[in-house]
Amino acid sequence: MTAPDPRLASMSPDELRSHMRALGYKTQNELAAAIGVSRSAVSLWLEGKVGVPRPVAMLLRMLVAAQRRAF
Repeated sequence: MTAPDPRLASMSPDELRSHMRALGYKTQNELAAAIGVSRSAVSLWLEGKVGVPRPVAMLLRMLVAAQRRAF
């Protein structure tokens, strides 16, 4: 049995903050506009009140990985 792909896991508020910084998003509004969600959704994720949807977590992880490979 293979291990689950870590890119498919949910994302903690701390990991979300870290990825926001890595991608250059300084505000909740900037991230929300970039991924097509409301600022209030981003706020709920950062507060840990609502889990980051897996597709969003996967997208952010892929963007950070692609950015790291580009340099």
